[in-house]
Amino acid sequence: MQTDQHQKDLEFMKAALDEAKTGLAEGGIPIGAVLVINNRIVGRGHNRRVQSGNPILHGEMDCLQNAGRLRARDYQMATLYTTLSPCAMCSGAILLYKIPRVVMAENKTFTGEEKHLIARGVALVNLNLPEAISMMQKFITEQPHLWDEDIGV
Repeated sequence: MQTDQHQKDLEFMKAALDEAKTGLAEGGIPIGAVLVINNRIVGRGHNRRVQSGNPILHGEMDCLQNAGRLRARDYQMATLYTTLSPCAMCSGAILLYKIPRVVMAENKTFTGEEKHLIARGVALVNLNLPEAISMMQKFITEQPHLWDEDIGV
């Protein structure tokens, strides 16, 4: 039996996955994110490094930028939904704004700074969604040069 929170997590993750699919359709890297406060999406984004030529526009960073200016206490009530385990840069933003909870679709294809986030008190939830794993595995196989560029290899 699924809890109400798990159902909400799946619902918001669907929005993040939709963002990832948009990024892929644009010729970019399929990673999406949404920022949720009080059960409402206040920001959404997807990795736009390729599309914009901007090296910091990972999905989470694009989402935070699109959320606009928020009060510190707003971030402290937020959950960030991301389709992939957050990298060092995105984890830094999570810690900077004191976002207390991160829900990721998967960490099989890439494990970011999870130990660091946990050590700093961030609650992490991994939904381990086959759809997300499959999408990233296919992308990494088909576009290894873009993937290596994105993660700094």
